[in-house]
Amino acid sequence: MITSHFLERPGVRLRYEVRGSGPLLVVTGAPMAAAEFAALADALAGDHTVVTHDPRGISGSVLDDPAEDSTPELRADDLAAILDALGAESADVFGSSGGAVTGLSLVERHPSRVRTLVAHEPPCVELLPEAAEQRAVVEDIIETFHRDGPGPAFATFMANAGFDQPAGPPGEPSEQDMANIARFLAHELRGTTRYVPDVAALKAAPCRIVVGIGAESGRLLTYRTSVALAGLLGTEPVEFPGDHGGFMGGAEEFAGVLRKVLAG
Repeated sequence: MITSHFLERPGVRLRYEVRGSGPLLVVTGAPMAAAEFAALADALAGDHTVVTHDPRGISGSVLDDPAEDSTPELRADDLAAILDALGAESADVFGSSGGAVTGLSLVERHPSRVRTLVAHEPPCVELLPEAAEQRAVVEDIIETFHRDGPGPAFATFMANAGFDQPAGPPGEPSEQDMANIARFLAHELRGTTRYVPDVAALKAAPCRIVVGIGAESGRLLTYRTSVALAGLLGTEPVEFPGDHGGFMGGAEEFAGVLRKVLAG
């Protein structure tokens, strides 16, 4: 059974879902909403209580001010508030892409709330030698969005990330899909990619941090950022099935690897 909940926070009404039973596991993305993690959450719900959510400004988590920017720090505090609402002192956390950045910020800001963080392909481009170039690319993407709309801007984003331009799913994107893409490009992309991990704080935190990379992600920008982060933390990245979105195409296999990682 899946239950939906809403949590009032300063400036936002957060929507989250709970399913399953067992140890608490928070699954988070940015900008990906709860719906994109449904298959993974279902695969894990047999032995975990799985919490998924819509990040602030995305899908069902509605902001009072739609022009407010999303930052890893704000999203991390949202996760801590969801744990409070659940009456949970701590949880395991799986974060993918921008959600992995959220998870890293959660460890920095609320270290006692996390047992194990699995940071799957965080786009920590500030760790790369070409960080200044990547900043310029992000600014160009945002300018392209405001000038030409989400289509050309998102195409540039995907190409820079290393993806072949996909044909896309059958049918046209929904109105909500387009709103989420616009929100990401205008108000989330800059804050997420400008995040600089506090490596000392992450190492000192009383939790385990595992950096995940996709077995098929070698061509992607996030593969290099993940390897760089793991190196700074003094750990080896753990390989997960698929690429950046491997949990969508093969949820059961992905869940099996995640389950083993969480078991330690």
